[in-house]
Order: sequence, then structure tokens, then C-alpha cells
Amino acid sequence: MEFPKDFRWGAATAAYQIEGAATEAGRGPSIWDTFSRTPGKVFAGHTGDVACDHYHRYPEDVAIMRELGIGTYRFSVAWPRVKPDGTGPVNPRGLDFYDRLTNELLANGIEPMLTLYHWDLPQGLEDRGGWTSRDTSYYFAEYALAVHKRLGDRIKLWTTLNEPWCSAFLGYAAGVFAPGHTDVQEGLSAAHHLLLGHGLATAELRHAGAETIGITLNLAPVVPADPQDPAELDAADRVDAMLNRLFLEPVIKGAYEPYAKQMFSDGVVLDGDEAIIGQPIDMLGVNYYNPNLVTARPGAPENPVYPGSHGVDFRPAPGKTTAMGWPIEPWGLTELLERLHRDYPGLPLIITENGAAFDDVHSDGNVADSDRISYLEEHLRACHEAISRGVDLRGYLVWSLLDNFEWAEGYRKRFGIVHVDFDTQARTPKDSARWYAKVIERNGL
Repeated sequence: MEFPKDFRWGAATAAYQIEGAATEAGRGPSIWDTFSRTPGKVFAGHTGDVACDHYHRYPEDVAIMRELGIGTYRFSVAWPRVKPDGTGPVNPRGLDFYDRLTNELLANGIEPMLTLYHWDLPQGLEDRGGWTSRDTSYYFAEYALAVHKRLGDRIKLWTTLNEPWCSAFLGYAAGVFAPGHTDVQEGLSAAHHLLLGHGLATAELRHAGAETIGITLNLAPVVPADPQDPAELDAADRVDAMLNRLFLEPVIKGAYEPYAKQMFSDGVVLDGDEAIIGQPIDMLGVNYYNPNLVTARPGAPENPVYPGSHGVDFRPAPGKTTAMGWPIEPWGLTELLERLHRDYPGLPLIITENGAAFDDVHSDGNVADSDRISYLEEHLRACHEAISRGVDLRGYLVWSLLDNFEWAEGYRKRFGIVHVDFDTQARTPKDSARWYAKVIERNGL
């Protein structure tokens, strides 16, 4: 089962989840530093203060990638390293780290793929309204330009945002992610300003000469309990509108669809905003973990992460799940990729995240994770099936290279293909890493 000749094989991480060095070289606090110190918000009070200590150990991590044959490494830049308060002058010592990392990757034949925002908003900006403030969109574009000015001569692949749905609704509407707010209208306002920031940053990067620009969205099929029942179809459509189309339509087509647009309070979406959001992109990053299974249930309260979802219930997974409790449904990835190819033709796609948390088995210095190997193989087969049906899928990046700080779950959930002992920082490639290396070597299964 061979993949296209120039298919990208890679791995992904995020700054707050792996870097550590939370106060080094002038880094300012982020909303996740604050949130993780708020009692009851993160499992066992874990923080990203040290995480995988990637800030100091990146040469070792790059060497592991080289040994595995990884060709593309997606990492994120910590905004608080570059502009500690979110605005103002650039902190050159903060950019020095990404300069060293970029050079190390290139020296080892690995292409860097840079994500500008993976949820670690500077706390100074949050204190002024965070993503509920329109100003943050413009500060983000300034920050993007500062990063490009330093690294743009070597980095070709640029991603503006990672999963703005999570930033907006888990962070501002449901309160389970930083900054921990619980206001649906704040979530909607944050969603719009994140997208506006994407558009503004895309324009700045394009003007500065960035070669390939995209955005990464967490997308999923929304499956009704009975596809013949109009009420069930309506329930699924409303959830799909807020999970998928709220982001896809303005980014790719330059306009919110009417259902989504009427969700915003007056004065949030201004004339001209949608055109800014719709700046042309070169590639769409797709993060896929599982489909959403829904059913109509009159009287069900609104789920704050899906505004307008009154009367919608979320069905439990019918089969196997990961350690996160997420259903394992690889068919959903094929279906999603086909839909994107059909609805937004001509836009190249790349899987920027796909992976799973499982409980690994340790024996004689080896880390066995057969469940993860099965999961990855099934999802790669789903990718191959989509390609065989004409989908322009350019690559696959496993989540994640390393076990890391898994947001509100702290360190108890492990997604890595490389095991990290958080007491000693020792790295041990798992069975899945060796399996993935063979997939890369033969460019297929």
C-alpha cells in the first residue's frame, strides 16, 4: 500500500507541551501558565514548567527524528518567548531558541513546519481581553511578522493557528482549557477574532514572501443517529455548522454561512472582516481524532462548545476507545477528507495531527504499544483510501513525537511514539516509533 512519491511523513508537537524553560531567556507567562496554576483545572496540579525540557534537549530530540526518518517536523513558537507581554519590542533571546532549532532540523535533513499559535496566548494580552478583544488579532499579525523576519529565510511551511475551535470554545465558553471562561458569547467572539488574526497574519506573511501558508483545523464528521430522520439530520447539521463550517467557510470561501453568522452578537463581525479572513491559503492542515455522534433529544441543554445545540445529545462511542475515551473510527477520516476535497476543490490537504493516547506496557527497557500501532495503521489505511478516491492529501504528521503535557490531563495521558520519563527526561522510542520508521522507509504499509 504505497503512498504518493513526495508524500510528507512527519511528527508534531506544541511549545507549551514540550519546551519547559518557562521563565528562561525573557519568556513571559502565558494563559496556560496561569491556568495550570489554578486549583482544580489541570490533573494533579501539573504544569508545563519543565514538560519534556525540549528547550534544552532539542538536539537529542532532533537526532531521534533523524533516526526514525521523519522528514517534516511541525512545532509551534511560544508567543510569550517572542513578545513576553504579547505586544511591544521583540525579545531576541526568545527567537534565538527557534533559530537554533530550525538550524538543527535543517542540518539533519528535516523540514521545519512552523505553527505560530498553539494556544499559549501571552497573559498580558489576556489581561486586556484576550481573544475576545479585536486588538489581539492585530497583535497576532505583528507577532507573525516578527517571527517571519527572523526565520523566514529558512522556513517554507507556515501555519497560523492550531485548532481555533478549541481555543475559542474550550477556553472561553466551556472553561475546560485556558483561560477558563464560561461564556458562550465570549467563545463566539474569540472564534471570530482568532480567524481575523489568521487572515491578518496570512496577509503579512504573504507580503513578506512566505512560501506556503495554511491553518490547522480540528475537523470531524458529525453523524446523526438516524440519517432518515429530519430531526436527527437537523441536530447533526447544527453541530457541524459550529465545529466545521464556522471555520472552513470564511477561511476558504471568504464568508460565514448565514446560520453561523447569526450566532455572533452585533458588532463582532465588521464589514470587511470576512474578506480578510478569506485570504488565499496554500494548504489546509487537518487534525482528526474521532467523529461526533449526535442525536436529537428535545429539552437537552445547549452544549457551550456548540452554540445553538439546544435539543442535541451526544452519543457515547459504540466500540473501542482510546485512553482519552475517544472512539476509534478511522472511516471518519476517509469521509472527512473526501468531504473537504468535494466541498473545497483544489486545496491541498495535510494531516497535521492524528494519534492516540494508550496505556503503554514497559518491559526490560522496551515500551510496547500495540494499540497505538493498530490505531496508526488503520488511520493510514483511511488516508490511502482517500488518496485512491482522488483526494489531494500531501502528508501525514503523527501526534505526537513525545509524551508530553496533555493540557488539562497533565502528564497522565501519553500520545507519544517516544516515551518520556518525566523524572529523568530519558527518551525511549516505543514500538510504534520503530513501526513508523519502517512505514516511512517504504513510503507505505
